[in-house]
Amino acid sequence: MIKVSVFYPADGGEKFDHAYYREKHLPMIQQRLGAACLGYEIDKGLAGGAPGSPPPFVAMCHIFSDSLESFQAAFAPHAAEIMGDVAHYTDITPILQFNEVIER
Repeated sequence: MIKVSVFYPADGGEKFDHAYYREKHLPMIQQRLGAACLGYEIDKGLAGGAPGSPPPFVAMCHIFSDSLESFQAAFAPHAAEIMGDVAHYTDITPILQFNEVIER
């Protein structure tokens, strides 16, 4: 199993619409990916590691899939639509990371 993590740095921009991200963007991704999306999680940054410090990330999401290959095959036909939707909720350039899930 893999996890695709998308991070939105707190110092990367000024706009992030959490409601749009939760109610429109991620459900659209899940619908487009179909069976390649085993589920997802959305995180909203609250604080950094030191008391009173701001979070390093405004938000992040984690999309679970059976394999990197199945995710990429499902994502590719919809990449332009999915990436084009980013402007509807943020001006932050997302950081993407693919991870192997060792234990869940």
